[in-house]
Amino acid sequence: MASATATKKMREEATCSICLELMTEPVSIHCGHSFCRRCIEGILENAQGTSSLREPQCPLCRAPFQRASVRSNKQLENLIQTLKEIDLERLCEEHGERLHLFCEVDRQLICWRCERSPQHRGHRTALVEDVYPGYKEKLQEIVTKLRAAQDRCVILKLDKKNERTQWEKNIELRRQVIQSEFRNLHNFLDDEERDYLRRLEKEKEQLLRRLQEDEASLVKQSSELESLILELEKKCQESAQNLLQGVKDSLKRHSDVELKIPEVLSLDPQTVCNVSELYCDVRKMLQRYQVSVTLDPDTAHHELILSEERRRVTRGSPQEKHFRFSGFYALACVLGCEGFTSRRHYFEVDVGAARSGWELGVCGKNVQKIWEIIRGPQSGFWYIRLCQENGYMALTSPPTSLTLKEPPLLVGVLLDYEAGLVFFYNMTTGSLIFTFPRASFSGTLRPYFQVNHCSSLFLPPPLQ
Repeated sequence: MASATATKKMREEATCSICLELMTEPVSIHCGHSFCRRCIEGILENAQGTSSLREPQCPLCRAPFQRASVRSNKQLENLIQTLKEIDLERLCEEHGERLHLFCEVDRQLICWRCERSPQHRGHRTALVEDVYPGYKEKLQEIVTKLRAAQDRCVILKLDKKNERTQWEKNIELRRQVIQSEFRNLHNFLDDEERDYLRRLEKEKEQLLRRLQEDEASLVKQSSELESLILELEKKCQESAQNLLQGVKDSLKRHSDVELKIPEVLSLDPQTVCNVSELYCDVRKMLQRYQVSVTLDPDTAHHELILSEERRRVTRGSPQEKHFRFSGFYALACVLGCEGFTSRRHYFEVDVGAARSGWELGVCGKNVQKIWEIIRGPQSGFWYIRLCQENGYMALTSPPTSLTLKEPPLLVGVLLDYEAGLVFFYNMTTGSLIFTFPRASFSGTLRPYFQVNHCSSLFLPPPLQ
């Protein structure tokens, strides 16, 4: 206990009465009291800054002192260093003894007197120097583990940052796609509006012409009737001999006059557009442009079998037939007989029997003459694909992966030649699958099909 008391007394001696901390660079003044150098310097500066002629005074005894009396106190500085070392060494707060033992049960530092106290009696203890390496190693292992976790955390933070960036990028791309699709839909509906208005205007002109012709006929008949009425009224005012003279001819000629009444025309316009039905019933809207597509045997790959009506293509064993320069060699493809150079054209493809994969769309007229080709819009191909490896894809450059909520059994293809657009629809759900970016078409475009092994595609004829 004496050690703790002595330490406490030394600490009191080494504490600056101005800042109440262990002195830093201790100095003594004329009266013998000691303080931190910075604290005494502060008193001297304050005294110099006042207009009073009084000398600065000691904070403890109020004895005057001068700057020249300030001297470094080395002995006190050494004492302070010793106190700092004692603080680093740590003493038992209860007994004031050096903590040189470690209780393995309670895992805490104790002194020799603590070891004999009831609290730690019978516990396994060891010297601090003996257990220090083992616990240091354990802590270093934890530090290594925590550092690895921290490194992992940094990587994960970077990953999340990249994911956030990618997510924002994906959202922006999806926003552009949605905006593009709606622009295309707006353009489509604008064209539909113009078409309906043209038809309404044509109907208007036709009925106006009929009405004007009927009106002109009535004007002419009215004038003729007016002349007859005046003629007969004049005759009625003549004498009996004159009235009866030629009355037989007059009766015969005028009694048969009848008014030609124009046909009653319906004033209800026949041009009707149900906008909600046009917008919601995709299939009904598209079928207005549906064309009958048949397969061209002259362009078929030698492994493709065409049905007699040329609406079904199946891939099987190579067929014994003469190769044509115009046919596909490396690709199991076939083109439609029909070519498109203007306006809108729509056709449907039943893909329900092509589970192993297919390709369909439109392409340029002469692309099959090339042996090997990177197919895409840049080479005259606009098509989508189903393959077992990558699922549904649009063959843009680079390819675009397609996520469909429901696999299509019937795919609709709409070509808008003037707009430079190709649309693909899932007619099973009536939803849009994909729209190729706007292109500038030139020349003839033809339907394009490819089937994988043991698969077939069917082109249903348009509904009447």
